Amino acid sequence: MQNGPRTIMNTRQPKSATSFVARKRWESNTPRDKPNGSQNAQRSYERYLALAETQVRTGDIVGAENYYQHAEHYFRSMSSDRGTT
Repeated sequence: MQNGPRTIMNTRQPKSATSFVARKRWESNTPRDKPNGSQNAQRSYERYLALAETQVRTGDIVGAENYYQHAEHYFRSMSSDRGTT
């Protein structure tokens, strides 16, 4: 069996500029209230912690560790927010 030259074919279509323009059209120009960073960090921490615990229950230890690392990031973010206020 011989290995000839391999041709790598890209099946993905290049993104056109119109898709970017269409996405920009959906954005609202109205100002939004800035959410409280500490509350967002708390919510994200709890969310990633729950996801990690779900992964542990299903036996996916690697996936759980990933979510635990995300949770730790938000935990540290909450701790730094408390120190600055």
